Amino acid sequence: MDIIISNASSKPIYEQIEDQIKAAILNGQLAEGEQLPSIRTLANSLRVSAITTKRAYTDLERDGLIETVQGKGSYVAGGNAELIREEQLREVEGFLARAVERGRAIGLSNDELCEMFNLVLE
Repeated sequence: MDIIISNASSKPIYEQIEDQIKAAILNGQLAEGEQLPSIRTLANSLRVSAITTKRAYTDLERDGLIETVQGKGSYVAGGNAELIREEQLREVEGFLARAVERGRAIGLSNDELCEMFNLVLE
């Protein structure tokens, strides 16, 4: 698992870490039960504070994507299939909402938007 931190990004470092781990879980790059690097190991490899990586892991655990076992480490949580599907559906809905907003901004009607959507589906 490669995590790339950008100092030029407007996102905080913990959020960049969180987003990349989340993406790896959602796209299947990290499998259920797979162990993540320890907070300290990840912090050292990224050259960031352990507090920063702890924040990312805490947020991922809160979202149900990882589980932490005291003294053993953090693992990709089991039973994520439904959670992953919901996350992917929300992402698609977001893309569609932005497309509709953009279409409305240039004056497209519902019929025109539907026609475009159907053309894209083909």
